[in-house]
Amino acid sequence: MSSDQRRDDKGQGNRRFVRVRKSCKFCSDKVDYIDYKDTKTIGSYVPERGKILPRRISGTCSPHQRMLAEAIKRARNAALLPFATD
Repeated sequence: MSSDQRRDDKGQGNRRFVRVRKSCKFCSDKVDYIDYKDTKTIGSYVPERGKILPRRISGTCSPHQRMLAEAIKRARNAALLPFATD
């Protein structure tokens, strides 16, 4: 039995994983500046551990990811967002 036949027997035959391209939410909303005081928006890009989500997970473009990181850091320094949770 060849390796191709074994794959077919398990039901994992010729399936291919097609990744859907994530679009930048800020670009679709035509946002020019991400405000650090808007904690509801930027808080969704910070999980419980307090780390900033990377582009590949959040789906933001490079310029907006840089603005987002800067806004999160400013909000942390202004005590609007926590640095980390216990």
